[in-house]
Amino acid sequence: MDKEPSVNVLGTALEPCSMAPVTGFFRDGHCNTCAQDQGSHTVCALMTAEFLAWSSYIGNDLVTPRPEYGFMGLKPGDRWCLCAERFLEAHDEGCAPEVVLEATHKRALEVVSMEVLRLYRHLTPFL
Repeated sequence: MDKEPSVNVLGTALEPCSMAPVTGFFRDGHCNTCAQDQGSHTVCALMTAEFLAWSSYIGNDLVTPRPEYGFMGLKPGDRWCLCAERFLEAHDEGCAPEVVLEATHKRALEVVSMEVLRLYRHLTPFL
């Protein structure tokens, strides 16, 4: 799998999204992507209770641990690389989480406009 260049939506180097929990299609802490990433896990989002509840409601449970997949479950405050379409759906439903633009891959722009991403910009840098 060849990674696409690690460039964010601002046109600069893609910053890490999260190493605790480790996120990303490649589980490298970044929202890197490639042709095989059909879900486009490119939006670095700050999880909220509202978003996690909505995601579970529509059938994508991100809270329940799945140790067999190395997934310990998410909680409010965690950062996670979301599928771009899932983020846009959450925006349309009024429950989108904040986004770290510096850690959001430029491929997200194929699905979500920069205008929409900026509405949810999280201003705290990566910790």
